[in-house]
Amino acid sequence: MATYQNGRKNKPLDIVIVGGGLVGSLEALYLAKRGHRVRLYEYREDIRNTPTARGRSINLALSVRGRKALRGVGLEQQMVQEHGIPMVGRYIHRLDGSTYIIPYDSRTNQCIYSVGRNFLNCLLLRESEKYKNVEKHFNHKLINTNLQKGLLTFQKTQTNETVDVNADLIIGSDGAYSAVRKAMMKEPLFDYSQKYIEHGYMELCIPPGDDGEFQMPSQYLHIWPRGNFMLIALPNQDRTWTVTLFMPFAKFNEIDSDEKLLNFFGKYFSDAIPLIGKKKLMEDFFSGSALPLVSVKCRPYHVKDKALLIGDAAHAVVPFYGQGMNCGFEDCTILDELFQKHNDNLKNILDEFSATRWVDVFAISDLAMYNYVEMRDLVTRPSYLFRKTIDDFLFWLIPNLWVPLYNSVSFTNMPYSQCVKNRQFQDKYWSLYNGANNSNEALG
Repeated sequence: MATYQNGRKNKPLDIVIVGGGLVGSLEALYLAKRGHRVRLYEYREDIRNTPTARGRSINLALSVRGRKALRGVGLEQQMVQEHGIPMVGRYIHRLDGSTYIIPYDSRTNQCIYSVGRNFLNCLLLRESEKYKNVEKHFNHKLINTNLQKGLLTFQKTQTNETVDVNADLIIGSDGAYSAVRKAMMKEPLFDYSQKYIEHGYMELCIPPGDDGEFQMPSQYLHIWPRGNFMLIALPNQDRTWTVTLFMPFAKFNEIDSDEKLLNFFGKYFSDAIPLIGKKKLMEDFFSGSALPLVSVKCRPYHVKDKALLIGDAAHAVVPFYGQGMNCGFEDCTILDELFQKHNDNLKNILDEFSATRWVDVFAISDLAMYNYVEMRDLVTRPSYLFRKTIDDFLFWLIPNLWVPLYNSVSFTNMPYSQCVKNRQFQDKYWSLYNGANNSNEALG
């Protein structure tokens, strides 16, 4: 018998989590705290023993939803105070090299935090060592499933030996290309769609300056918006910057020589060249290739009381709202609340999660698509800056009534779908204002 975190006694469940990334390792902690047996299976080797792989974003933006989830397992302060780098706004680099700042929250000065993916993943895995009811199995590839019966077969990638596993509940947190979701797609009435955008991404790096410090102000997310493409940079603890170029694949394909690359950066990102360094820019650009960005929507997220999808396996989103990790972490918070609400009754927990969660994750998926247009194009327009100024003023004047979209998404736990409804309400009044203005101009 296990003693649960709320003091009740009940028979622990045997739960298997497929995927030991950020969301899977966090969910393992939540379930372990509730006294359940947790077995975590990961296809890759233990990330704590491997160097960072180039091509996958090494830093992420942690905001309120993610912080709440980390607080639930006692790790928020360690991440925010010891590792996170606060970013209080966007630092916009114009084509002519001049810059300006767009604060995220000029009213209460809230910020998001740049955090290292590997550091956070390692922190979560290390924390799980404190729980005797958590087992971790790395280098295990999922090769067969029977979700209706809670059966899985893994292959040990180092020996090719197969392992059969039976569980009360299977949780798929194995990413955007989820093997658990692939099995779930065979279930009747399972809806699934994916969308690749025409833009890919490539990661570059700005090293520390000669003095070993940041070469740019570190308290901002830096953006070079150029209409149909953009460059962004997030700060790292080692004083480097992770620089990501988002651009149509067709544009990437046109740059096939050092000369074309330097001409392209000289025309569109001239102030970034001395920061990166010409030699490093050429080496990094041609040592990799542009990677795709996919958005995934599906529902329901469960099979009976036996299997559930969370994180990117359930709802991969493009990265332009900085909510992928935060949304996945929020899954863990919501699940924990449902375990409490339904007294660990899996059928009721999974039914409610599927019935309610899709509305919000579909909303943030659409918002992330929109925010790419905002970041690469709209932030340079006077109309955007004017609207931003009015939004901030109204937020200061009537904060309980008028919360700007970005603030509601990043600095509150308001359901994503409600954030969208609030924005639609604001757009309605904004349109009335513009209509009245245009009428007055016509009369004048």
